[in-house]
Amino acid sequence: MSRDHAARRGLPTPGVAMPADRRFHRADGSAGRRRRYGRLTTRLVRWGVVTLVVAGICAWLGTLVLHSELLRIRRLVVHGNAHLSTGDVESILDGIHRENLLQADLPAYRQRLLDSPWVADVRLSRVLPATLDITVVERVPMAVARQGDRLFLVDDDGVIIDDYGPEYAQFDLPVVDGLLVASKAGAPAVPAERARLADDLLTALGARPDLRKRVSQIDVSNAHDAVVLFDDDPAWLHLGDARFVERLQNYIDLRPRLIERFRDIDYVDLRFDERVYLRGPAKTVAARH
Repeated sequence: MSRDHAARRGLPTPGVAMPADRRFHRADGSAGRRRRYGRLTTRLVRWGVVTLVVAGICAWLGTLVLHSELLRIRRLVVHGNAHLSTGDVESILDGIHRENLLQADLPAYRQRLLDSPWVADVRLSRVLPATLDITVVERVPMAVARQGDRLFLVDDDGVIIDDYGPEYAQFDLPVVDGLLVASKAGAPAVPAERARLADDLLTALGARPDLRKRVSQIDVSNAHDAVVLFDDDPAWLHLGDARFVERLQNYIDLRPRLIERFRDIDYVDLRFDERVYLRGPAKTVAARH
């Protein structure tokens, strides 16, 4: 095709360079990505700075609060204590008034209170700004346990609460022999099975106050045989480990006939229900009822 013919058709003339059309330049993708990355980096830096500033302020405020005198424990409120005085509680928690309410190691202080023989359980609660609320559950004495010439207050779990003395005269408790044994450490201890037998017996007698008032002594040396003594009767009554009230009532019903027939009686074994065994100064006999 001639140059003239190509020119007439609007085609580029062979061998002639045509100027480039700037409207059709390909976009530079790498530059756009760089701009986006730059904006993202700027935002991240800004948020990082803001976060650091906020964290610093929070840390400063936290330190300020934790060392504030406003949160220093100044008041102890004690509930549920009767035999352990509020002063005793404060003495056990010696040093707690120097503690910050939010930082005080309450489990450790709770354990201190639990180490007191009078305390069965205790709950400690923080009350802002500077009060510690203490709810105490005290042990309830079950009996006066005798070992030799010493007397101890004992609860139904077999915990020795304290030496029994005049300050506990308000407790109307029976004297229980055989409840204590010597431990390896030398201090008296209460075997669980003996404590359980004594508690079962006293719980049963609680339903019969008339019988409970007559019982002056109890012996649980044999963990399967509770032995009691009435205050107006010299005979020891062997009750076993169950049906205590029923067996005592059987003895009361039989007693006039037994006294009439046998007069002097050392002990009465009521564990066999249908047959009662008695022992007097000279012999052992059996009686039906």
